[in-house]
Amino acid sequence: MRDFLSIISYLFHPIFIPVGGTIAYFLITPKHTPIEVQGGNILPIFILTVIIPMVTYLILKNIGMVHTIFIATATERKYPVAIHLILLLLILYKVIPNNYIVEVYYYFVGLAGASITCLVLLFFNVRASLHLVGVGGLLMYLITLSVHFETNIVIAISIFICITGLVASSRLYLKALTKPELIIGFCIGIISQLLTVTYWL
Repeated sequence: MRDFLSIISYLFHPIFIPVGGTIAYFLITPKHTPIEVQGGNILPIFILTVIIPMVTYLILKNIGMVHTIFIATATERKYPVAIHLILLLLILYKVIPNNYIVEVYYYFVGLAGASITCLVLLFFNVRASLHLVGVGGLLMYLITLSVHFETNIVIAISIFICITGLVASSRLYLKALTKPELIIGFCIGIISQLLTVTYWL
């Protein structure tokens, strides 16, 4: 059980959420999107939100600023969260404008808002589950995309609700976070996407 839940924690690590939401958009949208536009969004987003954070983590670990990939303490979290926020802002200002898609743009606005909230909370020594921020935000994004495009993806949403439960269970089972920290993270993820809905839905 421990190995299975550890795999879930790795598979749904927060660094995969931005590119996951971008791919989800292209799978759900009924609009025709040229391959060049899809690649122009997915590839740079993958590099900026997956590859660069991995390299940054290795650097931070080598200099002793973090100790595990799940960055347990509030102090350790400040640097990765701040770097993640900078990368999200870079995507908003440099990547998405080149192939502007309003739904993807506001998805990243929501992610940036969630990162700012988590960073501010860290200065008050309050940890929010970054895993739950990620899966909560992506879950709400899937629901709003379904409503926006009037597309029936109930099965996909149901599966992702189960995944969200597994992610929360994994963080509890591995004693990585407490229940309040999971709830705070999930609420931040959901609300950050809901606040952007009026601009594109």
